[in-house]
Amino acid sequence: MIGEFVPVPESPSANLKRKDIREMNDVFENEMKLEFISRSSNEAFARLTVAAFAAQLDPTIEELADIKTAVSEAVTNCIIHGYENKQGIVKIVGHLKEDEIILEISDTGKGIENVAIAREPLYTTKPNLERSGMGFTIMESFMDTMEIESIVGLGTKVTMSKKIKPNRKEEEEDFQMMTTND
Repeated sequence: MIGEFVPVPESPSANLKRKDIREMNDVFENEMKLEFISRSSNEAFARLTVAAFAAQLDPTIEELADIKTAVSEAVTNCIIHGYENKQGIVKIVGHLKEDEIILEISDTGKGIENVAIAREPLYTTKPNLERSGMGFTIMESFMDTMEIESIVGLGTKVTMSKKIKPNRKEEEEDFQMMTTND
């Protein structure tokens, strides 16, 4: 019949997805997802996008620089080591939780055979490209936590987090309010 509305029953997965989103909203204050082609020219795009997302936490310039540097290293690893000379997709998922940013940067490239060795300072599989072998060390020193998951032939995921210190100006204002109320 023309003009008649017939409701379509929802699939069980639609309800499940809504439930997952509600639960996620209870855990995280905000989330971002970014996917891009594994080109070196996209590294700056990824770094700036994550910096804009992290800005919601009101980080200091130094904290923001730390995050951008860690993202730059992780994305570069995906491009140079994960995909080598092949084109692939680099994924970034970011979460904000209270005063913390949590980032997952992953590829579906070749994976890392031995993560423990790859984490060692100065270890590189590409000495001919003048790679310094400091990528994981830099990520680890600039972020509060860093985990690496990798399966040969399936890819690598680096998960990093950083707590953002409360803005010093807000602390000073809070202190002023406490001392003037007495």
